[in-house]
Amino acid sequence: MTTRISGYKDHVCHMVVANDEIAVDFEGVHYAFCSEQCRERFQMNPRLYIGYPGSKAPKQKGEIVRKTRRLKLGEALPRDLADKVHESLHAMMGIDLVEIDGDTLYVTYDLLQATEAQIERELTRLGIPLDADWKERLRRSFARILEDNEIDSREVAPPGHHH
Repeated sequence: MTTRISGYKDHVCHMVVANDEIAVDFEGVHYAFCSEQCRERFQMNPRLYIGYPGSKAPKQKGEIVRKTRRLKLGEALPRDLADKVHESLHAMMGIDLVEIDGDTLYVTYDLLQATEAQIERELTRLGIPLDADWKERLRRSFARILEDNEIDSREVAPPGHHH
């Protein structure tokens, strides 16, 4: 039996959700989300958002994990495309700052709400090529590994269990 949470509060971004069109059941509880991005973040590490009885999750404590990343683009963007990138990234949950300087994108975000991989996927969806140089690809891969490790280290462990 699944317990339904009334009011549909998105546990990732804390928005009130009008319906449960984007939802997941986890350990017998139904969770609704405002976006696929929030559902994906929850599914990757649910204990970051809901913790355990007696052990609050980082998100429940109000933690913010601020990250600033530099992404090299395949080329400088024309003004209309740069505006589209600004608009699209700012529409994502947890994105605080987007700056484009020639062929370089700087983005500041809350790691509990967005990841570099999600930002890269949004750029790909927009048709924005990232620099294909092997050093840049390696740097992006390393950043994703660091983010995964940081998130894993913040996830709440069951009572009596240590990370």
